[in-house]
Order: sequence, then structure tokens, then C-alpha cells
Amino acid sequence: MKKIGFSAEKYIEEQSKYILERINSGEGRLYLEFGGKLVEDKHAMRVLPGFDENAKIKLLQKMSDKAEIIICIYAGDIIKSKTRQDFGITYDLEVMRLIDEFRSYDLEVNSVVVTRYEDAPSVNQFIAKLERRGIRTYKHMYTKGYPTDVDTIVSEEGYGANPYIEVSRPLIVVTGPGGGSGKLATSLSQVYHEYSLGRKARYAKFETFPIWNLPLKHPVNIAYEAATADLKDFNMIDPFHLNAYGEVAVNYNRDVDAFPVLKRILHAITGSDEGYKSPTDMGVNRCGFAIIDDEACREASRQEIVRRYLIAECQYRKGNIDASTLERCKLLMEEVGATRYDRSVVAAAEEYVEVKKAQDPDRYENVVVSAIELPDGSIVTGRSSKRMVATAAMVLNAIKKLAGIQDEMLIISPTIFESMTNTKVRVFHDKSSLNLEEVIMALTLTKLTNPFAELALREIPHLNGCIAHCTAILSDKDEQALKSLGIDITSNPEFSNNNLYSK
Repeated sequence: MKKIGFSAEKYIEEQSKYILERINSGEGRLYLEFGGKLVEDKHAMRVLPGFDENAKIKLLQKMSDKAEIIICIYAGDIIKSKTRQDFGITYDLEVMRLIDEFRSYDLEVNSVVVTRYEDAPSVNQFIAKLERRGIRTYKHMYTKGYPTDVDTIVSEEGYGANPYIEVSRPLIVVTGPGGGSGKLATSLSQVYHEYSLGRKARYAKFETFPIWNLPLKHPVNIAYEAATADLKDFNMIDPFHLNAYGEVAVNYNRDVDAFPVLKRILHAITGSDEGYKSPTDMGVNRCGFAIIDDEACREASRQEIVRRYLIAECQYRKGNIDASTLERCKLLMEEVGATRYDRSVVAAAEEYVEVKKAQDPDRYENVVVSAIELPDGSIVTGRSSKRMVATAAMVLNAIKKLAGIQDEMLIISPTIFESMTNTKVRVFHDKSSLNLEEVIMALTLTKLTNPFAELALREIPHLNGCIAHCTAILSDKDEQALKSLGIDITSNPEFSNNNLYSK
């Protein structure tokens, strides 16, 4: 069992109280830029064991009568089909998923803003889809004069060129599917328009990581650097905060670099010198105050840094990131004194490959093995075969163990296996082994005649939160199936075959 290092209850109570204080501390509505993941923040859940992945949306739910949400998406991310790694879906689909999630919590979605708009077919199609489903959409262009010409930025040619988003509530949450979505520009554009309309407004930021009141080199903060290695982010001491208050606070390079310009922009909009003295002042994050076991969070973060490195290895092999990003992840892993084998399932999977090759080098030359660590700390493996892929064998063996079913007992009917395989070849012209989803369906069919299959199926929810590793890069289907089960899977940067195209 994982040690709990974070109090979700304390966090929601402390955070909601602090946001309400910020809302009530000044005149005009508050535009709150939400960085990171507003829903299903699995990174926070991994590095802060005990963190509720939906804690942030739950605290907003407590203020649902005061809040409405604007979702930003950068046009370039639509054009490039940028993907959210946790779910394997593109940012445009993530926006739609977010709208559904917000509505399920009874939160008001005001609109979607396409930032740095480009007249591209994929962008226009995305806008059309939203508008035809009744979602208000706005196009914001690149801000003229940004970042140096403040006079132009704060003018009708700059922020004034963007349409004003009609809002009505005291708290406007500005969020997006990922970094670089244009949340800051949208927030400041709105503040500009509010003042142009004779109304006061304010800006604040909710960024979970880095945690400002933890040490710079705390593994929780280093894990944030690993998570954003492709963005070239790095943590640093906030020099403005240190100068203003004599206190050490951690921030990251983009916020620190942007602060002088941001301060000048806010001054130009509001006409007042009163305001934030540091980028840390802008934040409302109280995450650090809910840590109840620092060592548990340190160890969980070390594991996350290793995980990010293993993912980067595969992403580099696939051609999705450059060598500098991979090297950055490796250096961060070394900085916390970790290696890839600190993830227990890595050695277990690789060692089993060597065992099988030693038994029969010819038969197991290309064998793929997956290993999973169960909630009690035991490790179960599964290997590839003509019948099924390694991850499917791993899941079958894992749920058999959890159900107390002997390893040699068959829980899927050979007849069903044969029938599904033949149908796959005959109908879909696919000669590959059954994937994880197909094997679970076979198990579901078998339960009609085999009570042990039913016992095994009941154990699947207990795999949620388990870590696993495969000795070869997974197919997209198996990766998505494992994520749906809540299994945190990593892989070696090796392809299971030499095919350049696979379904």
C-alpha cells in the first residue's frame, strides 16, 4: 500500500477559503488563470499521494454560484494535433471532454476561445463543431506589440482588437487543455475590456506546480520540471519576491521572465501602481500546506521522475521529442539519485525476458514481457504469444492471483479464443494476437459458462493505480486500454517488430 503524504480534505478547505478571500479582497471581478489540469490531475495525484485528482474542480463546485469558465486553446495545437499524454487524445477533443466534465459538476462553461487564431481548415472545423452544438466561440489574434511594446498591447490595436467575452459572475476561471493555450493573454484582454467599459477587474493565477513554499530542489518541484521538459521549463527562486519580502519562494522561468512586462501591462490597464510585487504574489496555490508526510511525497516524486524518463525514451524513439528533451529528463532523474530500475516493474519484466530466452533462445527470441505490481507489493508478469499480447497476459495473470485462482487453471474458453481469433482474421484481415480489450471481452463471454471467469473479472477494478512496465512499445489500442483500467504503464524504447505501420 502506498503511504499517504497529502490531505485532500485539508487542501480543498484551505484552497477554497483562500480563493474566496482573493475574490473579496478587491474591487471588480477576478479573472483566475488555472494552469495545469483542472480535472483528472494525475500528475498531482502521483507526486502527492492522497491528492484527489479532481480536487480542483470540486473546490470550484463549492463556488459554482460565483464562477463561470472560459476554455482557451491555441490554434497551432489544433493544427499540429497536439496530444494530452494522460489520455492519448488531441487537445481539440480534450476541450470537448472538459466541457462535458465541467457540466457534470454543474459548472457554467461560458465559452471557448481559439487563441492566436489561424485561418486553417482544422481550426475552422473545430469552431464549427462547437458552434453547432451551442458553444459560444471567440477568435483571438496574436497580440500586436507583445511582449515589449506595452503602449500597443494596451490599446485598440492590441487587446482591444480581441472581441470582449460577455461574462456575468465575480469569478472567471480561465483554463485550457495544456501549457501555452493562451490563458494569460485571454485574461489580460478581458481585464483591458472591463476597464474600457468603466468596470474594475483583477487577475490572479492558480498554478499547482512548482509549489512555491517547498525547497527549490524538492523532488516534488523537480518532478514538475520533468513533466514540462518539452516546454524547456525550469524552476528558480523568485527574485522579485526575495527582493520585496526577504522570503524565498519557488517559481518557474516563464512566470519570472514575464513578470516585468505583466506588471507594466497591468499598470497601463489599471492606471495604478498598487498591485503584485512578485509573480508568487499572483498565485493562490495552497497545495504545500496540505502535505502531511514529506518523505512519502519525496519518494512518490522520485518515482514520477523515473516514469517521465521512461516515457521520454519511448517518445524519442517514436520521433515525438528531440534529443535535448530526453537528455533533460535523464539529468533530472540523476539529480534525485534515481535510475530506471528504481521503478520495480522494469527489472522484473526484463529479467523474465532473459529467463525465457535462456530456456529456448529460438522460440523466445522476440518475446515481449509485461510486469505489474499489485496493491500488496507482489509482482506478476505476462508474456506475448500467438494467442495474446503481453499486457493481456499480464492482466489475466494479475486478476487470477487477486481472485485466488491457480495459475494453471484456464479461465477463458479455448473455443472462444479460437473463434475470436478466426473472426479477427476473416472479417478484419488482422493476423495479430488478441489485444487487451479483446481478451477482456473473451473473458466476459466465458463467464456465462465458467464461474472462475466471473471471479477474475470482479478483480479488474483493483488494478486501478497499479504500476506496470512492458519490454516493448505498446500499440495505441493497448496503451489506451491500460489507461482506461487506471494502470500506469511504461515501456522500454523498443518496437515489438520491424513493421513501420501497425493498426
